Amino acid sequence: MTAATPSVFLVAGEESGDQLGAGLLRALKAKLGNDIVMRGVGGHAMEREGLASLFPLSEIAVMGLGAVLARLPAIYRRGLQVVEEVVRTRPDVLVVIDSPEFTHAVARRVRRRLPDLPIVNYVSPSVWAWRPGRAPRMRAYIDHVLALKPFEPAAHLRLGGPPCTYVGHPLVEQLDRLRAGPGERADIAADPVTMLVLPGSRRSEIGRLLAPFGETLGQLAQRCGRRLDVIVPVVPHLADEIRARVADWPVPVAIAEGVDAKHAAFRRAHLALAASGTVTLELALAGVPMVVAYKVSKLEEQLKYLIKVPSIVLANLILGENAVPERVQWDCTPAKMTEALLPLLRDGPERRRQLDAFARLDGIMETGAATTPSERAAAIVIAQMRRPL
Repeated sequence: MTAATPSVFLVAGEESGDQLGAGLLRALKAKLGNDIVMRGVGGHAMEREGLASLFPLSEIAVMGLGAVLARLPAIYRRGLQVVEEVVRTRPDVLVVIDSPEFTHAVARRVRRRLPDLPIVNYVSPSVWAWRPGRAPRMRAYIDHVLALKPFEPAAHLRLGGPPCTYVGHPLVEQLDRLRAGPGERADIAADPVTMLVLPGSRRSEIGRLLAPFGETLGQLAQRCGRRLDVIVPVVPHLADEIRARVADWPVPVAIAEGVDAKHAAFRRAHLALAASGTVTLELALAGVPMVVAYKVSKLEEQLKYLIKVPSIVLANLILGENAVPERVQWDCTPAKMTEALLPLLRDGPERRRQLDAFARLDGIMETGAATTPSERAAAIVIAQMRRPL
């Protein structure tokens, strides 16, 4: 790192990476001072921390194989633009955040142009699940990996990947907001039962899941013999669309818009039907038993044969057991989802199994340090900035 004002260049590829980047920027400013120079690509969260994004994150935050292919030329051009900006500004460190198909392409090109620039990868690619050959190839252009899952450092060591440190998952910084306080969650035996329905945060997900989720609610309401208080947490940019599409569901639905409303709903909830994703870990940490479901396109379905993990549920992977039932692709039907949800409406063995498993998460995800995941990530980034060339 130079004696001048420290400079960091961050590249996020989607909204979840934007949130991680924002936490990292806050921690870097706390350690290095607010005069740190911040450049790169991010969304609203990173911009609130002072980053002026090269271009709107929405231009590259495209999910789904078909959507990516349609936008590929534009995404490629944006990637080249990022590389040129890194080379022009010559920061003290480059941090690429998640979205490896985009961010790793940037990292590889930067390494060729600036071979001495430290490059940190925040969020390990799922080398433990598929394409394990990526791990050793990453050594050529990644100097350190910041892992969110406790089993990932061992996976990189086994596969010959770069140095990897488990910094902790940022969700542990939100436990007070996720977990019910006194009087916030009624006993499971009381009516009504509060149920969350989480169809995903991307249009491709809600397009495939909203209809079967709605049918599931209808079947569940008919069979459970209890009154359901259904809440659908939504991200603001999809609120109006989801509100219109759930208006004809067979059970009345309340929309919880924004992060604060979502957290309040988690603290009340007794059970959930959720799309696969980080939200499954949020629910597990909040102590909400769930059924997880997912559907992908016909083209994406063919990729499942390359995946080498026993579950698509993040909480299950961290726990090392399939505590949470999942209904994927052809099993993602209202009948099968209803059957899996029914036992969670009472204090029986299926519900207790999940709650007992969730109670172990804190110990499994513990890092042994008093600092937050963002602070630990920042410490490693600063160490890379200051390493001798």
